[in-house]
This record gives sequence, structure tokens and C-alpha cells, in this order.
Amino acid sequence: MLSGAEWAVIALSLRVSLVAMLVTLPPAYALAWLIARRRFPGRMLLDAAIHLPLVLPPVVTGWLLLIVLGRNGPVGGWLESNFGITLVFNWLGAAVAAAVMALPLMVRAMRLSIEAVDRRLVGAARTLGATPLKAFLTITLPLSLPGIAAGAMLGFARSLGEFGATITFAANIEGQTRTLPLAIYTGLQVPGSESAVTRLAVISIVLSLGALLASEWLVRRSQGSRAHVL
Repeated sequence: MLSGAEWAVIALSLRVSLVAMLVTLPPAYALAWLIARRRFPGRMLLDAAIHLPLVLPPVVTGWLLLIVLGRNGPVGGWLESNFGITLVFNWLGAAVAAAVMALPLMVRAMRLSIEAVDRRLVGAARTLGATPLKAFLTITLPLSLPGIAAGAMLGFARSLGEFGATITFAANIEGQTRTLPLAIYTGLQVPGSESAVTRLAVISIVLSLGALLASEWLVRRSQGSRAHVL
């Protein structure tokens, strides 16, 4: 049986991961569409910048977030002075860190889905009088929805496992920022906590595996739907 503290860790992890995924969805799709459908100077640089968190040490990403979004940072200081919003040392900061780390995976999944939409369908809609917005809303967006959902699941799974950027930017505070990975790390430092660590690790594996399986199922469904349309 799980203790009250362990249930709190799970609930916080789910909240952080869900918020991170939902906040990241709109900009991730916009970036994916921009890279997939437009050619412009700096496109490769933008693509590289989006995927940078995948190759940077997560601690470096957290440190950069601390510089920009910390209380003395240009954005963090502005948010605190104008809106009273503080991102460091609370669950919102953990969600921001998770969102930044999840963004590359979400953009990649959505980009592949958008690129798989036949441009000829969009062209045919434009020929029949559809505006660019209507063609997007009636063709590109619906056909890429499974990819959006798959990207969301990947982002959720990545957020569940986020550790380095979170502990650097939001710290490891019980009841505030201590998500599943941080709770497991903390338990490993305490003698006699093996059973608690095992329980949390199993739950983490089950949640992450479930999200990955859902993502794979959505990708396969997307491929089947496109084959049926064609």
C-alpha cells in the first residue's frame, strides 16, 4: 500500500506532467507546422534550437531557465513584479522545466504527422475556393490530429521522467516540486527506503509505459487513417 506522502508525490507528478503537456501543445504544433510547411532563412537554426534540450545536459537547461526565469532574470523578474508570478521553487516551475524538456519530442511527432498530410489535398481545397485558414482547419489539422495526440502522450511521458532541469530550476521541495523522479532520488539517499523507492519506480514505469503505448497506438492509427483516405 502507498503512504499518504507517496500518493501526494504521484498526484503532483500527474499535475505537473499534465500542465506541462497542455501548455506545450499550442506552441509545439505551431512550431511543427512552421518547420514542416514553410521555407525561410534560419529554418535549420530554429529546428536545431528546438531540439537542443535533447542533447544538452538537463542541468544546463535548468540553469538557463534559472537565469531567464529566476527572480533576478529578465523574464522571471518581470513576471514577479507585474503579476506576482514566481516560477522557481514551486510546482509551476517544475511544469515549466518539464515543458521545455518535452517540447522537442512533441514538435517532432507533430511535424512528422503534418508532413504526412498530402499537399495535393490542400491544393485541391484551395482550387475549390477554400481560404488558407479553411484548408488548414478542414484538412491539415484533422488529418494530423493522431500525430498531435501521439506527441501529447510523448510529452506527458517525458514530463513524468524529467529530473535534471527540474531539480536545478525548481529544486527538490517536498509537497511543492518533488515529483516521482525526485522522490525516487531522495529515497535512494535514505537508508531503509528501498521498498518505497521500489513502489515509486514501479508506478513510474507503469505510467510512462502506458503513455508510450498510447502514443504508438495513435501513430499506427494515424497511418491506417491516411492509407484509408488515399
